[in-house]
Amino acid sequence: MKRILVFSLLFLPFGLSAQSAAAVQSINRALGKGDVNALSAYLDQNVEVAIGDMEDLFPKAQALQAVRDFFAKNPARSFSTVHQGTSKGRDSHYFIGNLVTTKGTFRVYVYLSKAGDAYRIQELRFDKE
Repeated sequence: MKRILVFSLLFLPFGLSAQSAAAVQSINRALGKGDVNALSAYLDQNVEVAIGDMEDLFPKAQALQAVRDFFAKNPARSFSTVHQGTSKGRDSHYFIGNLVTTKGTFRVYVYLSKAGDAYRIQELRFDKE
């Protein structure tokens, strides 16, 4: 119960609903571990993926493969959120963070949009720092 209260106090003042805050927390954990399977639960049917110079709109399966290849080349050590925001209607959310890998640090941008009753990743960007 104490964790829920602390979690609510940390995220809800910034415009996050409990549902989007839970999605963001799960995505943060997945990025920090390089856990593509956990991340896949949040990908929309089509996702814009940008890794270095490669950028395209991919179907979910191809987006997963691109992210899987990225983490195979850059094993994750940790992820920390630097900035986040929510749209006025609270139907979309974004966050920017630093992904520390064995090959260096990457700035990660994640854009989520509400699809039905869940938040789905619409855009995922990895830029070398």
